[in-house]
Amino acid sequence: MKSELRIVSPNGHLGFAPTKEESFRLAAATRPDYYCCDSGSDDIGPAALGSDRSVSMYEWQKHDLELMLLAAREQNVPMLIGSSGDCGTNSRVDMFVRIIKDLAAEHELPPFKLAYFYSELDKADLKSRMDNGDVFEGLDSRENLTAEELANTTRAVAVAGVHPFLEALAAGADVIIGGRSSDVAVFAAPAIHEGFPPEHAYYAGKVLECASFCAEPYGAKESVIGTITHDDVKVTAMAPHQRCTVASVAGHAMYERSNPYFEYFAGGLLDMSNCVYEQYDERTTRITGQRYVPIEGDVKVKIEGSRRLGEKYLGIAGIRDPYTIANIDTVLDLVRAEVAAQFKDISYHLNFRVFGKDGVMGELEPVTEIRSHELCVVVEGVAETSELAESVTLMGTRQIFYARLPEVKGTAGTASFVVDDVLPAGTAYIWSMNHTVPVKDPMELFELNLCEVGAPAPALHR
Repeated sequence: MKSELRIVSPNGHLGFAPTKEESFRLAAATRPDYYCCDSGSDDIGPAALGSDRSVSMYEWQKHDLELMLLAAREQNVPMLIGSSGDCGTNSRVDMFVRIIKDLAAEHELPPFKLAYFYSELDKADLKSRMDNGDVFEGLDSRENLTAEELANTTRAVAVAGVHPFLEALAAGADVIIGGRSSDVAVFAAPAIHEGFPPEHAYYAGKVLECASFCAEPYGAKESVIGTITHDDVKVTAMAPHQRCTVASVAGHAMYERSNPYFEYFAGGLLDMSNCVYEQYDERTTRITGQRYVPIEGDVKVKIEGSRRLGEKYLGIAGIRDPYTIANIDTVLDLVRAEVAAQFKDISYHLNFRVFGKDGVMGELEPVTEIRSHELCVVVEGVAETSELAESVTLMGTRQIFYARLPEVKGTAGTASFVVDDVLPAGTAYIWSMNHTVPVKDPMELFELNLCEVGAPAPALHR
């Protein structure tokens, strides 16, 4: 049994922006045991899942996969990717598999075993489970999933835990391309496969998932290495200008949590409430005290679903007049009334984001006084058809210009436009599923496939 396992995480979201090559080369030179990377997130919103596409540039995704593949194959160590192509749908897995095969041919790599698994869900199967009494429990205060919401969902994926990765590793896979996956599972699976304690495996996954976000000073797309032993986890920054400190690592462990101490995944949770952080050396922090809590009863797998709202357009207006700024809420109420009168008995969505007031945080913004001398209002109009969405957005944007407050004396209007037109923004989606489904077998929602890449052609018999 190994005494330690070293995993490099080169990018917190493969392809979202290109991996920085200098720190990756430094990490590769240390000869890690595994190359692992998460390639997706629900942070990007529901549109990628709903429309079954990537939001990252293809060339950036290929660049990052090429870096990892060539290093891993040169060292003959495994490479794992989760949530392929940003949303982890079947088409995104297929795209990554094609890239791997093309790169193997381009670089004339020796044969290796490729595993890939799908996470996309069949709505008919989900409906059958619901009809048979399975309860799809809502997360983050959502109601349990209804048959109507399931029917209205455009596309859904299951979020894999370590299980498909473990099966692929047990089958001897050299490269694993995963569908939608838990961030931590991509890194925890190799450590569990190699016999390390699950509490250290899952903690390594939590701290490595976003790569250099766990280091300081802040810098994205730099490589970090996690070292897992039977007693602890250590995380080291590879970029020469970065350090993994007690503050940066502990801060990242609490990142994106409703409860900063718990990380949930299929099969249990990681309890970080008693973690101890120590500065091990100048660029490394050591972590102990984490605890793995397995689930009792059936494993619950998270499912994510996206539902189409309609077509969307954007309008952008700038406001410099201090009186209009002071009364911006009244202005937008006037605009809403004009749009409602124009599109009576027509279904549409109209939203205003006021940057300089509460455009980022909305109702959660704690600063109630407007302190800006100018505002930018982004108008979002959504309707069933593109033509109707354009009309709603045009009306919602231009009425800001025409809004008449009681003390306005001039006739020049109260806003200016970045562009005279409104801009098409594609199809709008909303999250329809953020639920869990109980399963008897953690693999039953995931289809695992294996193939040989670069295998020599069979000899011809004459």
